[in-house]
Amino acid sequence: MLVYDADNQILGRFCSIVAKQLMKGESVVVVNAEKAVVSGKPSTTKEHYLKKVARGDPFKGPFFPRTPDGILRRTVRGMLPWYKTRGREAYKRLRVFIGVPEKFSKLEPQKMQRPEASDAKKLKTKSMSLSELSLSIGAKKRW
Repeated sequence: MLVYDADNQILGRFCSIVAKQLMKGESVVVVNAEKAVVSGKPSTTKEHYLKKVARGDPFKGPFFPRTPDGILRRTVRGMLPWYKTRGREAYKRLRVFIGVPEKFSKLEPQKMQRPEASDAKKLKTKSMSLSELSLSIGAKKRW
């Protein structure tokens, strides 16, 4: 089982590495999902995700998550072959948490091996964290 810390990780690059590990057959646990960073202009990012949330019927769907852990899970899901059995089985091996649960606090979470995924502090563009994004698209703060 691999435990990754999403603190200051760029969302798309981080999720692509997680999806690759899942497809290899590993079980992956992601902690501190609310601290992942979405690069790009914040107003454009909010607008993009608000369209995803508003899409569809409020009773029949499709439904898009608003919490940070849900957004990260959904991003990984988009990088897996969802309509194939092995993609769905890989998705079941993913666990995402806000903060660090007691069960995983004793384990040392890994940082990404690829430096491109963890250079959120070196970004030259504007960015926002997943917690800020989820609050702006209508999530109730529970973290």
